[in-house]
Order: sequence, then structure tokens, then C-alpha cells
Amino acid sequence: MLSKKSAAIHSSPVRELLKFSKEPGFISLAGGIPATDMIDVEGIDAVLQQLLAEDHRDVFQYSVTEGEWPLRKSLADWTRNIGLTLDPQQILITNGSQQGIDLLNRVFLEKDDVVLVERPTYLAALQLFDYTEAVIEELAYQGDQIDLGALETRLAAGGVKMLYLIPTFANPTGRIIENEQRIDIVKLAHRYQVVIVEDDPYGHLAFTEQRRETFFTLAQQLYGADHNVCYMSSFSKIFSPGLRLGWLALPEKFLMAIVVAKQALDLHTSTLNQHIAARYVASGQIDQRIALLKETYRQRRDWLIEALQRHLGDAITFNRPEGGMFLWCHLKEGIDASSLLKACIAEKVVFVPGDVFFADNPEKNALRLSYSMLTQQTADEAAIRIARALQTLSV
Repeated sequence: MLSKKSAAIHSSPVRELLKFSKEPGFISLAGGIPATDMIDVEGIDAVLQQLLAEDHRDVFQYSVTEGEWPLRKSLADWTRNIGLTLDPQQILITNGSQQGIDLLNRVFLEKDDVVLVERPTYLAALQLFDYTEAVIEELAYQGDQIDLGALETRLAAGGVKMLYLIPTFANPTGRIIENEQRIDIVKLAHRYQVVIVEDDPYGHLAFTEQRRETFFTLAQQLYGADHNVCYMSSFSKIFSPGLRLGWLALPEKFLMAIVVAKQALDLHTSTLNQHIAARYVASGQIDQRIALLKETYRQRRDWLIEALQRHLGDAITFNRPEGGMFLWCHLKEGIDASSLLKACIAEKVVFVPGDVFFADNPEKNALRLSYSMLTQQTADEAAIRIARALQTLSV
């Protein structure tokens, strides 16, 4: 009875692993979820009480598809701190950044259109591109940076419709596309009329002061309003994932098509949730919360790195990300991360095998570890359990 598309789509492995986070005694390094203990429930409660103490009938009414003006205005003001210069009219509020990907996917891609992605990249984006029956091709690399020569050759060959990038602390790798490459990529996309989708859920979670310009900002500087970059971000990693709030910043030429698509799908995002976020952002509490998150996640990253070095030594290699929530790791060649996961479940610790993040030719020995939920004690215990599980594969 299912459509062919629905029958072909499988549940995310990450979703399947999340059930273990609810089981007693399990330590989860799997979920790309923000720290529950870091959600500012007191701040949210205070904002909500302010709203309810006023004449608040409108916050329970239908809204406009583009989003509530106070939130769009607050976002335009606030995102200047990352160099974005936005008119609130350019902003569309979404049900999380996942809906942003979905809307752009629906508006720009048709069956057999080509979308270029990083290798590896965000699993749920790959699922959405599959749902559209787009052709997913992975970018070529020189070291950790995109091979610009290979990219230009591919774009010149034609048929590419979209370039999907997570340029700052990417999921799953924590990788960064440096400013020089960003400029070149924007120019190439403009020359060959390819849409860049800039997915930026982690950019605020930087552990250093070094700043990277967004693709959107660079495109505005180079081409004014006539550019092809769609920027999106989310409150999920910096405020509250349960509110399901994200946003798109769009060139005017794309805006109406995406508004109409959202209107057809869900009419609008929750009015009440938008007002909560608008007041929280306008109050300045969001900056205080992000500063706390950055320091907390930096410490949790270090705890996990120290624990892995202590208990696994050279059995595992990994990056040291400058922000975000993930370590991208590799086991020795010949050791399958999925097999290790099975052994780890017996030890009551879980992670995400890296092969699910590849569109083609996956690295079977890769794995993603999330440190966002860890304490120093659970980081150490997780590494001990992974080491024990790894020993069972070597016997």
C-alpha cells in the first residue's frame, strides 16, 4: 500500500540508537542532541510567564507563513554578530532546520537532479535527497579541504543543481571550510548557476575566537541581492530542540516559492513558540547561554579526548574539533565500526557507525562520537567500555 518512495526509505540508525539513551545504565555517544542539563528552563519559564501575564490571546492564534515579525526582527538584529546583514523580510521561520532542508529540497530538486555533498555529510539530508530521488554525488578532497579544481570540472560538465554544505563544525566530521575556499566556492556556484544550501546549526558553538564569514555574507558582498546562497540555522543546538524552531535566510528571488511550499505543507510554525524565542533573543539571554554552552562543550570534548587517549591509545584516531558537538573517529583498518557497535551494546555504550554518513563507498572503520551529554565520569566510563568491546573483536 505504501508509495515506492516511502517503501524505500528506512529509519535513521541514529533514531534507532536513541532508544538506548533511555535504558538504565547505558551511556550514549550516539545522539546529535544538545545537553539536557544545559537547557535554560528557568529563562524559558520566565519568558513564558511574561507572555501569559500580558494580553496574550494572539499567541494562540494562526500566524503568517513567513513567521512572526518579532522573531524575524530579533533574528535579523542578533545575527549581525556572525556578520549576517539581513532584512527581516528575507527570513522564513521553519519547524527546525530539518524543515528548511526539506523546503529547499522540494523547491529546487526534481528526480535525477544532481546535488553535491561533503564526504561524509549529515545523514538526514541524505535521506531527504533520496526521497526526492535526486542523484547524490560526493565532493572530492585534497586533505581536509574541498578540491576546487575537481569541483569546477564537475560544475562545468553540467547537470548540478545544488551544493549542500555544513561549512562550520560539520556533522559528522567537525570539519571547517576555510574563508579562502568559501569565496572560491561562492564564485564557482554563481558562475555555473548552482544553488548553495548553507546549513549552519553549529556555527555559534565555536571554542576559539576565529571567525569565518558565512557563504551568505560572502555572496552578498560579491553579488548583492542577485546571489544563489540559502542560509539556514536552528535554535535546537543553542536554545531548545523541543520548540522546533529554525530559520532560512533567502535571496528575494527564491523567497516566494519557498513560502508557498511551506504554506502548502503546514501553514506556519507554532505561534507561541516563536514568541518565546523572540523574547529570549531580544533579551540578550541567548548570548549568555551560548557562552556557557561553548565553555561546557569545550570541556566535555576534552574529557572525551583524554579518556579515549587513556583507555584506547592508538587503537582509535580522531580529530580535535574547534567547535560543535562531535568527534570523528577511525579504528584501525579492517575493524568494522558496526561490528564494534554490536559489542558495545553488550557493554551498554553506543555510538553511530560512520558508514551511514556517506552517499557512496563508506568508510567502514569510521564512527561518530557525541560529547554533548557527557560528564567527566561518563566520558571515562564510555572509553573503558569501548576498549573492552574492542578487545572482544581482537580475540
